[in-house]
Amino acid sequence: MKKILKYYKPYIPVMILIVLLLFFQAMAELSLPEYMSKIIDHGIIQGNLSYIYSTGRKMLVVSLLLMMCAIAVSFLASRIAAGTTRKIRYDLFSKVTSFSKAELDGFSIASLITRSTNDMQQIQTTSVMVLRFACFAPIMGIGAFIKAVSTSLELSWTIGLALLAMLLVILFAIKITVPKFAIVQKMVDKLNLIMNERLTGILVIRAFNAEKREEERFDTSNNDLTKLNLFVNRAISFNMPLMMLIMNFTAMLIVWAGADLVQTGSLQIGNILAFIQYSMQVIMSFLFISMIFIMIPRAMVSARRVAEVLQVETQIVDHVQAVCPEINGTVEFRNVSFSYPDAGENVLTDISFTAKPGETTAFIGSTGSGKSTLVNLIPRFYDVTGGAILIDGVDIRTIEQKHLRNAIGYVPQKGILFSGTIESNLKFGSDQAEPKDLEHVAAISQSLDFILEKPGKFDEVISQGGTNVSGGQKQRISIARALARNPQIYIFDDSFSALDFKTDLALRKALKENMGNSTMLIVAQRINTIKDAEQIIVLNEGQVAGIGTHHELMKECQIYREIAESQLDKGEM
Repeated sequence: MKKILKYYKPYIPVMILIVLLLFFQAMAELSLPEYMSKIIDHGIIQGNLSYIYSTGRKMLVVSLLLMMCAIAVSFLASRIAAGTTRKIRYDLFSKVTSFSKAELDGFSIASLITRSTNDMQQIQTTSVMVLRFACFAPIMGIGAFIKAVSTSLELSWTIGLALLAMLLVILFAIKITVPKFAIVQKMVDKLNLIMNERLTGILVIRAFNAEKREEERFDTSNNDLTKLNLFVNRAISFNMPLMMLIMNFTAMLIVWAGADLVQTGSLQIGNILAFIQYSMQVIMSFLFISMIFIMIPRAMVSARRVAEVLQVETQIVDHVQAVCPEINGTVEFRNVSFSYPDAGENVLTDISFTAKPGETTAFIGSTGSGKSTLVNLIPRFYDVTGGAILIDGVDIRTIEQKHLRNAIGYVPQKGILFSGTIESNLKFGSDQAEPKDLEHVAAISQSLDFILEKPGKFDEVISQGGTNVSGGQKQRISIARALARNPQIYIFDDSFSALDFKTDLALRKALKENMGNSTMLIVAQRINTIKDAEQIIVLNEGQVAGIGTHHELMKECQIYREIAESQLDKGEM
């Protein structure tokens, strides 16, 4: 909670102003029953119209001041709550974007979305309620109780009885609802997870005719959440009719007990009316406090879930003396080993090689041999657990991360596009790219032709996730995006797999002609994609099984030869 409460510190002066306004609002509201009592006793009963008018005008002025205070408090409270949650949500997003892959694996995407939306909404709603009523209700309740006792000490027992009844109702509601709040948020996570999986895997679901099964899975989770929400909401909603019953019963009790006092002349009719209003103010104040006590535990659950993300210690951080050296592109793996957190075995073991500028270094091996993991170590998506990776002789752990990644053009296995236009996606690699630069990289990536065929050309809209372009087009735009950066090091993580052989050949030829003195690292499954590489590294179960050119490996590396024989004709070898 301390992690969340610190976000309210900048608003302390505004909170003090809110407390002052609430004090004036409470004092104004407490004065109204007294005015009403005087109107009845000195105006209506005695038939004094001028007194009624003059006192009525005072009540009107007080009511207007009360309204202005209430509006100001609502405005300021909403502003604080919205501003605070905006800052928390921004920090939450920034924190998540700084996570390494290992840290992201600790939370599901659905859970992170829930924490930044639903949980933040709970915090904001509770913030408004607390700011509006946490100070107002005690001031109002205590003030109204003092006023009621000063009006008639003999009737004060009715208020005590009402508060006791309300306390029992509230404690019962808190006992049965508060434990459910954490379960509700976890169920929202689960529902979002199912929805996310269903939307991203819709084609697979259809291909296996699994719509009915997925609908039943969603329906089960949805029903569980609905039932629990209904239980919580019914328990909370049931309070209001009970409170109204207690309030009405209290008013009736006051009239019944006060009738004898009026008959004996120890209490006036106006005083009974004032006492009823004061008792209602006490009860309403207690009701506001009880609402806060019900809402705060729910908000605390959400706050803990948000703080859980904010408190994650980012493992991959810049060195205290991080440097920004000039990068030419020589990449050296020196006895590198790597294992995932909490994993018992190494994924990579004792990897050593050097990739030189102006040359292509390729990686091939069976599925699970560690190819993608290896190249993901270079931009520091993960940090090595043994050995070191050096760029131009400098350990990458001592290079500022932003500087390091600015020197890398990375294309992942799965082409990822962002909603926007083709141009905005290409400029994701370089904000300063000119139209002619975009055309140039599009031509190299073999995407210019299909872009120009689109009605909007480079301004053609890309839908979320790039669902309105084919897999091959998506991959080529992703490659063009990396090229737009014009980096010293290119990493293609099996990025040609979605391309046909003709496009693959044309693209590799264009890359060779335009890469200049950049270092090119290619992960591939197809021998044809990497045959012409100056250096091919064969991985097997996380270890180097062979290093050399295509012809050298055909002679010296059995694993490479077996892969080649499974893919190539004798004439192609």
